Amino acid sequence: MIIQKPQVLLPQSELDPVVMSKLERYARVCYKSEDQMTEHGDPNFLKRIIKSGHESIIEHEKLTVMFVIDRGISHEIVRHRVGAAYSQESTRYCNYSKDKFSNEITVIEPFFFGNDPEAHQLWSEACQTAEKCYMCLLKAGRSAQEARSVLPNSLKTEIVVTYNMREWRHFLRLRCDIAAHPQMRQIAIPLLLLFEEKMPVLFSDMEYDRNFPAEHYARIIMTDDTFKPLK
Repeated sequence: MIIQKPQVLLPQSELDPVVMSKLERYARVCYKSEDQMTEHGDPNFLKRIIKSGHESIIEHEKLTVMFVIDRGISHEIVRHRVGAAYSQESTRYCNYSKDKFSNEITVIEPFFFGNDPEAHQLWSEACQTAEKCYMCLLKAGRSAQEARSVLPNSLKTEIVVTYNMREWRHFLRLRCDIAAHPQMRQIAIPLLLLFEEKMPVLFSDMEYDRNFPAEHYARIIMTDDTFKPLK
C-alpha cells in the first residue's frame, strides 16, 4: 500500500494574463464602454463589476486543475454542477493489481491523524485490510468494478476539474470556509492563495479559514498541458 499526501496540479497555461483583458472586453459590452479600454486594462473596472454582484460576465472564461485527493473529497467536489466539467480516475476500469499501479492501492493520508498514533494505526490497518480483500477478490476472478466495493474512502483518485471563473469563486467560497471538511480546506485554501496571487482582480476579495495550519496545505504543482510537472 502506498501512502501519499494530496496535491493540486495546475497547467501553467491556465494562468494566462490575457484572460483579464478578455473579461474586461466582454463586460464592457454591457455598458458600451469599449472605447475606454487601455492596452494594460483596468483591473478596477472588473473589481467594481464583481463587487456589484454582476458575476455572470466572468462565466466567459474557465480554468482547469487536477486534484490528487481521496475518493471522499472527490465526492464532495462533483456536487458542484453549474459551469463544471469532470474527468476522474475510474475504479471500474483501473485494476490496482496491475504493474502500472505497482500491484497495490494508493491512499491519501488524513493529516488530522498525524498527532494521534493510535488513530493513525487504526486507519492504516483498515486500509491494508481493504487492499488485501480487494486483491483476494481479483484473484478469485471478480472484476475490478466488483472488487472495488471494498475499497476505502481514503483511496487516491485523480480528478480533472474545469470550472468557469464564477464557479471557481463559488467553489472556493464554500470549500475554504471553516465549515468545510478539513481535507477539502487542505486543497482549496492553497489554491485560493495562488489564484489571489495570479488573478487578484477575481479572487483578492475572498475570505478563507485563516486558522487552518499552513503546514498541512496541499502541494501546488505547476505543470504543462498534459499535467506533467514542470522542471
